[in-house]
Order: sequence, then structure tokens, then C-alpha cells
Amino acid sequence: MFAKLAEVERRCEEIDRLLSDPKVVSDRQQYRELTKERGNLGPIVEKYREYLEVRARQEDNRALLEENDPEMRDLVQEELAELAARMEALERELRVLLTPKDPNDDKNILLEIRAGTGGDEAALFAAELFRMYLRYAEGRRWRVEIMSQTTTGIGGIKEVIAAVEGHGAYSVLKYEAGTHRVQRVPVTEGSGRIHTSAVTVAVLPEAEEVEIDIKPEELRIDVFRSSGPGGQSVNTTDSAVRITHLPTGLVVSCQDEKSQHKNKAKGLRILRARLKDRLEAEAAAKRASERKGMVGTGDRSERIRTYNFPQNRVTDHRIGLTIYRLESFMEGDIQEMIDALAAHFQSLALSGGGE
Repeated sequence: MFAKLAEVERRCEEIDRLLSDPKVVSDRQQYRELTKERGNLGPIVEKYREYLEVRARQEDNRALLEENDPEMRDLVQEELAELAARMEALERELRVLLTPKDPNDDKNILLEIRAGTGGDEAALFAAELFRMYLRYAEGRRWRVEIMSQTTTGIGGIKEVIAAVEGHGAYSVLKYEAGTHRVQRVPVTEGSGRIHTSAVTVAVLPEAEEVEIDIKPEELRIDVFRSSGPGGQSVNTTDSAVRITHLPTGLVVSCQDEKSQHKNKAKGLRILRARLKDRLEAEAAAKRASERKGMVGTGDRSERIRTYNFPQNRVTDHRIGLTIYRLESFMEGDIQEMIDALAAHFQSLALSGGGE
């Protein structure tokens, strides 16, 4: 570990020299990449240097144990115990910092929410779940742009795709992917029976054009007239766009904008993210086919969480955490759950049980 830390420190010092070079500063791409790398390495180097400083103090104190003054030796022994505890804590923190980082963690995301089993009740809960994430994003001052949305007549959402832009959006929300189950008396019924419905959430890191190169000849683009609920026309021009990626068969439709150009641009953003997600999923399956049976893989097909309204609780089944304040949770107060999930999966990664 310490050889790796010394290497990271040397690389950080090298980057600092490069960033003061006028040739590098004039190359915007290189400068941006080096600045990003420096930002990632900085916290590791800072913690490593603190570790070296504590270790040096520890060595100095050991030399003082040779003193004949008993009172001085007692003080030194006391400080050595404190320094040993700090060294142990710093080693743990450094191991965490050196854990391989998900390359997508800094990316913006496409958040996809779809109503599953449960009909109108599932669509209503999909709308509430989307509102929960909107509130959370608002609290973090992230920007949210709806890319595509299909609603129901009673205020539910059949499907919504939204771009969420903010520092580390993927690292924060990636463990939200999966099936979210709701148990409650549907607002559409008055019988008082508790129903169970489901909503699926997908969290896709947004792909840049340089990552996913889509050739024009690989696309079939159809245009059609946008329409609202019940077939009501909301546009008199053919502005809606359906994009088919011929090699994979993936299809994306966008009709929320009045401009065909804007709908096409949004559709391509969604398509790139889905292609990136598919490629990474295939690679992950090849790397670890045995993960199929592992609890808490984050796979979007597994049931990850239950929202039980009669009992005022939300339970995440991957980590066994139950929070008894469902109302505030649905208002976007979900940080406690996010922190617990991040700690769990980080622990798995450190022990070799994660990706």
C-alpha cells in the first residue's frame, strides 16, 4: 500500500509541475484532464502526508523514551498511544481512498422511472418517487431536465426519463437502481385493502460522444406528430422523433419538445447512455457471472426496497435498514439511506466482495 501511496504522491507532484507549464495551460483538453486527475489524487496525497507526519512524531517520541525522567516517559507513553490510534485510523482511511473508483462516479445520469405491476396505483407511486428524487436533487442544487415523460389521466407517470446534472450524481444515486415496492391502500380505491405495486428505477451514467461513437448509418430516424393523453394533438408538425439503433435494436422516442431538432438531440443522449449501460453490463457479466446469486448486486431487476405506508416505514432489503419516517423520506430526505448504502458497498469493495 505504501509503495502505491508514494507513487501517487510523485504523480501528484508531476501534475503540479505540468499545470504550471504554459504549453499545457494552452491545451484545454490536456489541462482539463490533468486538473481532474489532480483533484482525484489530492485527498489521497493530503492524507498520506498526514500519515507520514504522525509516523515521524511517533519516531521522535520513541527516542524520548530513553530519557531518565519518569514523568517525561509517562507523558511520552501517553502520546505514543494517541499517535498509534491515529496511525491506525489513517491507515483505514488510506485503504478506502485507494479502493478502485468507479470510472462513472463523477458523471451526470439519466434517471429512468417506470410503473410496473399495479396499474394506476403503480403509476401514481412512480410520480411520487420521481418527485422524491426531484426534491433530493433540489437540495443538492443539481439540475434536472425531463427528457421524456408519459403520464396518466389521474396524475400518475407510466414512464419518465430525466437528465440529472451535478457533481458525483452517479456515485450518489447509482444504488437506487432496482425494483421499488409500495404497500398501501390505493388512493383509487376506498375498500381499505392494502395493495402491493412496483416501480422500476434505472440509473444510467450519461455517455459522452467520445465514449460511444454512433455512426449515422447505424440509425433509423422516424418522425411523427406528438400527441398528448388520450390522443389529443399537442403539435401540428411532425416534431416527435423515434430513433432505432439498428445493430442492437434499441429504440428511443422523444416528443416533449416542439422542435424536432431538440427531440432528436435528447433521443441521442438517451441512446448513448443506454448503449454505454449495455456494454458495461455485458462486460460485468463476463467478469463475474457468479454475481447472479449475490445479495445486493444493485441489479435493476431485483427488489431492493419496500415503502410500507400503513407502518410508516421504508426498508432497503440489501442492507436490512428500516427507517420509520416515510413521510419525510418521500419529501426527499433520503441521505441517511444513501450514506448507509455507500458504506455497505464500499465495505464490500474493500473486502473483495464487490465489483
